Amino acid sequence: MEPHPIETSARIILLDIEGTTSSVRFVYDEMFPFVRRELAEFLDHNAGKEAVVAAAKQIALDGGKSSLKELVGSDDLSTEAAQQKLTTEVIRQMDADLKATGLKDLQGQVWEAGFRSGDLRAHVYDEVPGCMRQWKEAGKELRIYSSGSIQAQKLFFGHTVAGNLLPLLSGHYDTTIGSKREAGSYTKIVEDLGCRANEVIFLSDIVAELDAAKQAGLQTVLVLRPGNAQQENPQQHPSLQSFAELAIGKPSNS
Repeated sequence: MEPHPIETSARIILLDIEGTTSSVRFVYDEMFPFVRRELAEFLDHNAGKEAVVAAAKQIALDGGKSSLKELVGSDDLSTEAAQQKLTTEVIRQMDADLKATGLKDLQGQVWEAGFRSGDLRAHVYDEVPGCMRQWKEAGKELRIYSSGSIQAQKLFFGHTVAGNLLPLLSGHYDTTIGSKREAGSYTKIVEDLGCRANEVIFLSDIVAELDAAKQAGLQTVLVLRPGNAQQENPQQHPSLQSFAELAIGKPSNS
């Protein structure tokens, strides 16, 4: 049986990444292990960079410390001991699956090195590039909202298995605008876009995120991909298994 298409008149398509455009397993099987494996060497070569130190300071705060010095014993990362202590804290936050800004920032910097070297290529589902191009050609505006940093998002879509998809995207949002499970975050996004909330459709694999977006007035779609976590009350949102099931440019039934 052919899936029933989801019709929408939204002019802005807001996309999650993990479990939506791309496999959750790629992030957990490839990207996170890459950070664990390469972080020590990355810090050895980049500990003096302002961006690295700034991320480290935020990691300390996110981890409950009052300063970087309290975490690593110094105000910078110039010593091997300081780098080791930071690495330990990064691994602890990763093990706790902490969606913290500092952690995401540093992860993004490590991934940048991997993407630019060619050691990493981002996964996207087969239909995603073609659908994104069709939506763009139809005059839709495509944006990303992910817990990963904006820097990491740009690296991800700039180095996919299907090539550079960045030209298809008009903008990016991360947790600096707020939690994906809070309605206020979506209200801020709508304000940034300068449109009505119902002109935006948000695609995600997490019902709690969709609930927040719906509360803010956005259209929502639950994305069902292989390996995605089971969701409670998924019937609260229309669902699809492929982006090809989203029929754009047609009047919404809602």
